[in-house]
Amino acid sequence: MARVLILGGGFGGVVAAERLAKELDDEHQITLVSRSRRFVFYPELVRLAFGNCQREDVSFDLRQTMLRRRVNFIEAEVARIDPFERKVTIAHGEVEGQLPYDYLIFALGRRLATERITGFYENAHHLLNVDKALRFGKAIAAFHEGRAVIGQCPEARLPVPVYETAFALSRQMEERGERERASITIVSPDPPGLQLGDPDVTIALRMALDAHRIKFLSDFPINRVTTGAAIASDGRAINFNLLMLLPPFQGSPAASYLGITDDESYINVDSAMHVIGLERTYAIGDCVNFSGPKMGHMAVRQGEVAATNLTAEINGHEPVSQYFHEMRLVIDEGGSDSIYLHKDLWVDEPANLRQGRFWSWAKRVQEKYWEAAHS
Repeated sequence: MARVLILGGGFGGVVAAERLAKELDDEHQITLVSRSRRFVFYPELVRLAFGNCQREDVSFDLRQTMLRRRVNFIEAEVARIDPFERKVTIAHGEVEGQLPYDYLIFALGRRLATERITGFYENAHHLLNVDKALRFGKAIAAFHEGRAVIGQCPEARLPVPVYETAFALSRQMEERGERERASITIVSPDPPGLQLGDPDVTIALRMALDAHRIKFLSDFPINRVTTGAAIASDGRAINFNLLMLLPPFQGSPAASYLGITDDESYINVDSAMHVIGLERTYAIGDCVNFSGPKMGHMAVRQGEVAATNLTAEINGHEPVSQYFHEMRLVIDEGGSDSIYLHKDLWVDEPANLRQGRFWSWAKRVQEKYWEAAHS
């Protein structure tokens, strides 16, 4: 019997657990540890902030979902990992102590490094968890005039919610008859579309932003926020009446002392999702050291690859699946200009770019399918 331990209950961890439960014989034990029993569907949090769905629409009970799939579930925090003794210490949950394992999958996600931005916690909204999204929604409802600043800080590797928030705010202000009383500015440490890696995307985004009268302030690396201003590292400032920022990301601290990460604590893996330097260990999702944005569909594919190769390893075979680092996303503009992008991030070739109302509809359908399949 092999004991497989999965650390983290996000997209990657859930998919890996489900795939292992299908591929491994019943004699093997699969355990998933998550700090929360509620799975959050992060792509829906922009819609939640704008009142287009409810709290119960963006999450489901992870314990029940896992138990139905023959996966043990433990709600707890990961305190320490000992890869040599193959034990994980857990705390602050329903059980505490050490969990032994034969095979390990890191799926611990990324940490929000808000401490890097002075004043972020006191003065900025974000929407990277349910409560923060709802709090931002209240601020949106109270915003009737002035300047809204929507942006990302250096190393915030999730550009889509920034654009979607700006588009959604513009539409809502139009519907309330208040658009002329407000300005909306996107701030970024990079030029438009740089994180998306394609010049055609930059042009498409510029056109969509112009159509909504949304300004774009590039090369503005925020490092400090006061009560009414966001300040760049060179001292430039932009005033605001409403502020939503994505903070810097960093890898999980649980792996930072094991000698398997880069300087930002992201775990080094190969294309089989095997952790470089550790036997019987895989890593998936936002915690891995891959270039480009951190996105849910990437974690899903990495979870599938890791589970398939872990199954092969248990059965005495070589890896049979390889991960290809590609980006698929829809920036929901809310109309005919919604943008679909598909790009291979490991190959220097143009992206596949499409625009139209269909892509907004397709995104909604995909999200509803995921929710229905896992709830």
